[in-house]
Amino acid sequence: MENEPLIDEALKSELAALYRAADRHYHALAHIEAMLALATEYRRLLHDPEAVEAAIWFHDAIYDSRAKDNEAKSAELAEKRLAGRVAPHRLARIAAMINATATHQLPAFRDEDALKDAAFLLDMDLAILGAEPAVFDAYEKAIRLEYGWAEEPMWRAGRSAVLQNFLARPHIFRTTEFRDRFEAQARENLSRSLQALQDLP
Repeated sequence: MENEPLIDEALKSELAALYRAADRHYHALAHIEAMLALATEYRRLLHDPEAVEAAIWFHDAIYDSRAKDNEAKSAELAEKRLAGRVAPHRLARIAAMINATATHQLPAFRDEDALKDAAFLLDMDLAILGAEPAVFDAYEKAIRLEYGWAEEPMWRAGRSAVLQNFLARPHIFRTTEFRDRFEAQARENLSRSLQALQDLP
């Protein structure tokens, strides 16, 4: 059971179809592919790379920008689709990692290895914040499109709060590897974005 890939080709096709929905501008297949590329790059540092990859594939499977329970529903979908092909304790760990992407707080794992994997997953999800300015700006535009229903004052207030929340943290990234690579640029990007929201008439 444990030797089969957690995410086989059939499941990849099923999930890819969800990520190709027309209302997804950022939370789409390209975001998953970017995270999978980072998971491959840092694979040697992951304790259970297959579990991390499964969490990546499922973490935004359910996405509605008006909803507050996307991650919980995505975790439920993972539990349903992976039941029987992964040991229950491992599946619980995958679900907890998916749920952690809602608040970007680490899950309450006692196991150091599992905590480290979760930290890498959260950092991979936020790596876009430390992208070069043009890529970051394209990400911001894509997020705005996903919230097309939100009127401008509501959008500005909500987005400003999100950006301030990240900037107020002692560190945006949890792992040394991602901190060294992305932290400085992420703070520049977020500060610039916040300034632009506040400067608008």
